[in-house]
Amino acid sequence: MYVDSYCERTAPGLWNEPANAVSNLAFLAASALLLWLLAGQRHRVPVSVWLLPVLLGIVGLASLAFHTVATRLTSALDSLAILLFVLVGVAVVLHWMWRVRWRWAWLAAPAFLGFAVGLNLLLYAAGGERATVGGYAPALAGLAALGLAVRFTAPPDAARFGGWLLGAAALFTASLTLRTLDGPLCADLPVGTHFLWHCLNATVLFLVSYAVLRRWQQTVAPR
Repeated sequence: MYVDSYCERTAPGLWNEPANAVSNLAFLAASALLLWLLAGQRHRVPVSVWLLPVLLGIVGLASLAFHTVATRLTSALDSLAILLFVLVGVAVVLHWMWRVRWRWAWLAAPAFLGFAVGLNLLLYAAGGERATVGGYAPALAGLAALGLAVRFTAPPDAARFGGWLLGAAALFTASLTLRTLDGPLCADLPVGTHFLWHCLNATVLFLVSYAVLRRWQQTVAPR
């Protein structure tokens, strides 16, 4: 039994979602660029700085698997990969932007998970699944909140990265809008809009990862 979640898919088969499948190259390209940048660093790069670029690539591979082999298993792997990026991202951003000790930074991951579950339950009770924006409302709220917090409370040399995160939140708003429109526009646009969600989301995850990379660079080569 295949999973038919998006406009483009009309039947089972590896290539029944060509645009949705191929657009995952955006995630892989973003990951490859970040990994290439890290590989060229003169200083030893901490594992925590490698994490987000690696997870970005995993997001792309998991999404590619779902949009080719459209099963419940690959759907779960797709969602899990995105969740893992978000939870690790919260901890990594906290550590590098504010230099929070890792023992405390990692606690932000389960804290955010609790916040996400609670917010989605409230939104679902108020307006159904649509109100949760596919379950991504907490991720958008968290990204915007992190951007504002970095912009106004992080050390002066890190504050500019708050603008990068806020820009990523604005892009994420646009990508969520396109994801939501995939079904309603299906009759007029058979290819759907989900492939655009992939392209914009790859940029969002790249910006978050690159902000961490640049912040780390500041700590080893301060100006």
